[in-house]
Amino acid sequence: MIGVVQLHDPDHRDFGSDNYAGVHPAVLTALAEANGGHQRGYGDDVYSARLAQVLREHFGAQAVGYPVFNGTGANVVALSAMTPRWGSVVVPSSAHVHTDEAGAPERMAGLKLLTVEAPDGRLTPDLVASVTAGGHDVHFPQPSVVAVAQATELGTVYTPDQLGALAEQAHGLGLRLYVDGARLANAAAHLGLPLRAFTTDVGVDVVGLGGTKNGLMFGEVVVVLDPGAVDGLPYVRKMSAQLASKSRFAAAQLLALYDGDLWLDSARHANAMARRLAAGLAEVPGARLVHEVQANAVFAALPAATVARLRERWAFYDWTPDGSQVRLMCAWDTTEQDVADLLAVAREG
Repeated sequence: MIGVVQLHDPDHRDFGSDNYAGVHPAVLTALAEANGGHQRGYGDDVYSARLAQVLREHFGAQAVGYPVFNGTGANVVALSAMTPRWGSVVVPSSAHVHTDEAGAPERMAGLKLLTVEAPDGRLTPDLVASVTAGGHDVHFPQPSVVAVAQATELGTVYTPDQLGALAEQAHGLGLRLYVDGARLANAAAHLGLPLRAFTTDVGVDVVGLGGTKNGLMFGEVVVVLDPGAVDGLPYVRKMSAQLASKSRFAAAQLLALYDGDLWLDSARHANAMARRLAAGLAEVPGARLVHEVQANAVFAALPAATVARLRERWAFYDWTPDGSQVRLMCAWDTTEQDVADLLAVAREG
């Protein structure tokens, strides 16, 4: 038997990203249990069938889910199927599809992103109007979709009313509303609402439901809430290299998370650790919170000496070119002791 070399300290947890976290034990168990025997491929298996039922329970009887490998894949597949070849997508300038996906939606889907500054990461009807007004001239990339993240890339959360207003405006303009829900569970934990209450029930057309940032090894799922909002999505998923041949393993993971309360319990914990971290940093001399902490992200302006001390022990990201603002992320496995240790170092000096 070949031994496995331990290449890292399994007890060390960073604050760089919720993607840094390992796989939840319940998900590993689900993968092992799904591993026995043969199942049909490409989504024609019992796990995928059960996942379809679970998604309808969360989002309503009309919901249809399409598992993909990752968040970028979910965004590319969804926006490709929602946007005509001549179309454009309105997004905040901080959107993940704009800043962190190497141009994948534009390069792979052939669409144009129309960005607008949104100081707290949230679009409003007025901001959407500022880039869609007069946008039906033949020389302009035709607005087709409004795309937002929930929770946003700046850790803020849309209320149901805010999303409903965007949906009403989008539909009134003949556009569709897409929600990048890589951290949809964190938004639900903050709002204290079921998933459909701020998606299906307020007019969202398609949502990318996250899993990787909430304890999965891999996997997200594009959930179509209005079938009329997409065109050829199953084919787009295949041609975008996002259809797993052994789909049962994607479905088994998503079932471990969403067929029960693990998704919500894990998100609640990550959010609670972020609030604890934010409260402690607010008391550090020279520190300032940059954005309201509503999900599992903490954006803080810290003295350079403090940042340097913290970086000796933990990985995290600068959020401004000069490093004066940083992003600290909490995950499903962040502990109270992890937070206490970081705050102790932050208070030194």
